[in-house]
Amino acid sequence: MTGKVDEVLSYEQARDELVEVVRRLEAGGTTLEESLALWERGEELARVCRRWLEGARARLDAALAEEEDAEGAAEGGERAR
Repeated sequence: MTGKVDEVLSYEQARDELVEVVRRLEAGGTTLEESLALWERGEELARVCRRWLEGARARLDAALAEEEDAEGAAEGGERAR
C-alpha cells in the first residue's frame, strides 16, 4: 500500500530509505513480522524509485526526440535552398 507520503518522497529520499531497509534485512536479528514489514516497505520504496526513473527516462526521450526534430527541420530547410 503506497501512501501519500511516498508520493512526495524524492528519488534520493526513497533510495536512501531503501538502502537502509536492505541493510537491516541483511543484518538479520529481526522477527519474522518485522522482516515482512521491512520487505513490504522495501517494495513500496522500489516502486517509488522506479516511477521516478521512468519519469526521468520519459523526459530524456522527449528532449532527444525534440532535438532530433529540430535537427531534421534545420536540415530540411538547408535542402530547400
